Amino acid sequence: MDTTQRIRRPYVIVIALAALAILMFSLVPLSIFSFLSQRLPVFATVFLGIFIEAVPYLLLGTLASGFVEVFLDRQWMMRVMPRGNVSSAMMGALLGLAFPVCECGVIPLTRRLFQKGLPISAGVAFLLAAPVFNPIVIFSTAAAFGWGAMLFWRLGLTLVIATFIGIIFSVEKDAINVIKPILPVIHIHKHSHGPIVTFKDKAAQAFVIGADEFFEMGRYLVIGAMLAAAMQTFIGQGTLLTIGKGPVFSVLVMLTLAFILSICSTVDAFVALGFVGTFSFGSILSFLTFGPMVDIKSLLMYRQVFQKRAVVYLALLPLLMSLLAGVVSNYFSP
Repeated sequence: MDTTQRIRRPYVIVIALAALAILMFSLVPLSIFSFLSQRLPVFATVFLGIFIEAVPYLLLGTLASGFVEVFLDRQWMMRVMPRGNVSSAMMGALLGLAFPVCECGVIPLTRRLFQKGLPISAGVAFLLAAPVFNPIVIFSTAAAFGWGAMLFWRLGLTLVIATFIGIIFSVEKDAINVIKPILPVIHIHKHSHGPIVTFKDKAAQAFVIGADEFFEMGRYLVIGAMLAAAMQTFIGQGTLLTIGKGPVFSVLVMLTLAFILSICSTVDAFVALGFVGTFSFGSILSFLTFGPMVDIKSLLMYRQVFQKRAVVYLALLPLLMSLLAGVVSNYFSP
């Protein structure tokens, strides 16, 4: 008797769930299905746009991470980095000039640099500033706005925010409280006769490490791109643009758009250029500053690399400082 009940119970559950699904579909208006069928192509287009835009830079960042792991000596890193928190954070922010990575690729690279002994203040400043101090981003911003106020304010404000937040994080002396540990690297041996000694073998190991990190971080890029595409597809930007008036609300709207759109920092200047004439200088500046630091896909990737409390600080501090800078700029700029 008990055996018969155990056998039949799964069938009963399946039938009940099927009946519930049929009931729910029967209650949903047909217009909903029509709306979804119209929006799905938009969703697919936006998703592919975000994903294809970000993948090359994620690949570049993970490959750089692999080469850092294999070729960068921890003792050398500790010797060249400044000891002071302010100078260390500022140098970390300027490291982006040497690494052409965007907000996706900088995350695995920062994790690897932490493992190699990069101070917390420098690592956090590098994480936040590198997507803007990327040479490609500098030239794309100049192409969109010219070598003028917007470019220099974007660089200056990013440097100030990244350095300041890096100094705040320097209070924590143990990196394990900021960043999650990663598995130790398994060294490849050549023909089982000894450790890697040639450049070719080391490069091969760097590519293997980079590939592993690419697939590890890539799944979160896919999820983040899907979420960003869904929000862009089903949340009308016209509503945001309508309420985005005034020195404060305009900044809030542009910060929201920066988070939702999740545009790669290499092209976000051209998107921001489309808002000139509709939004103020300060609100566009906040868009260009906050977006490369925090958006949907990068926030999801932060959660896989950093401890929970660190993620909260990495999201809220750039948001508040970008908001303050944008509002102040709106009130005092001509």
